[in-house]
Amino acid sequence: MVLTFRTAMLSEGEEVARVIRAAFTPYVRALGREFPADGSAEYAEESERFAAELERGDVYVALDDERIVGAVRTKPKEKDLYIHTIAVDPARQGTGVGSWLLQRIDEVARARGLGGLSLETAEMAVANIRLYQRYGFEIVSRGPPDHGLDPHIRVYMAKSL
Repeated sequence: MVLTFRTAMLSEGEEVARVIRAAFTPYVRALGREFPADGSAEYAEESERFAAELERGDVYVALDDERIVGAVRTKPKEKDLYIHTIAVDPARQGTGVGSWLLQRIDEVARARGLGGLSLETAEMAVANIRLYQRYGFEIVSRGPPDHGLDPHIRVYMAKSL
């Protein structure tokens, strides 16, 4: 497997969104939720936010040949790079793509001179927490999600660079 990592192009927005949605559907359902319905106000708001991230260059992709097999949505903060979403196409999960993406995002943060990475995940996502810990993330706190869309406790994690 030879992967390529780069900033997502605006023209790839639909495919990146498809990979994220496919990867996160089981997770979102486990939280007792569904993705916003096409045409809803929530869907429009999320689509607008995602388009702005693409324009700013805050979305990265993993490609196998020309096929997008993974994606990372980031948000630069004052001293670190926040990983909003890291997603791997379900057909490629368990093949190392997620680990590879974490390494690439680490490189992005270091190249920008940032002091670390941060993220959050649901407490029930034990496998994700273990993966992040293997890559140097530490749990800094636990608590309810800021968005209030579900009651599931989140684990807030950070990694110093």
